[in-house]
Amino acid sequence: VSALDIRVGKIVKVWPHPESVKLFCEEIDVGEDVPRQIASGLRPFYETSDLEGRRVVVLCNLKARKLVGFASHGMVLCASNADHTAVECMEPPEDAEIGQRVTFEGYTEGEPEPENKIGKKKIFEKVSPDLKTDANGI
Repeated sequence: VSALDIRVGKIVKVWPHPESVKLFCEEIDVGEDVPRQIASGLRPFYETSDLEGRRVVVLCNLKARKLVGFASHGMVLCASNADHTAVECMEPPEDAEIGQRVTFEGYTEGEPEPENKIGKKKIFEKVSPDLKTDANGI
């Protein structure tokens, strides 16, 4: 888990992707000089007004990829039920600062891997099955 660069972010701008009914395009402040552009498949679950200004948890060291032509530089982390009919954005602790790295109890904090190694070593794919929440979102 420590190989992943997971940070607290704030959605500063959100708009529907012009060519996809499932995607939103977002600008998210993760504590860098400029907000990151990220596409997320949240349109079936949220309105733009629900997301703009919302604090979220962002996976930042994924290699940039185009989603229906929109360059996405990260992933908004969400939780879903088993059949993916309900999806909710993960919420960082209220006292966490924008850009602060998210850590997990019981795991040592190490330096995050560079973007190219996350994909090459399939680190997110190996870790994601263990990223779970309970009914209370914890």
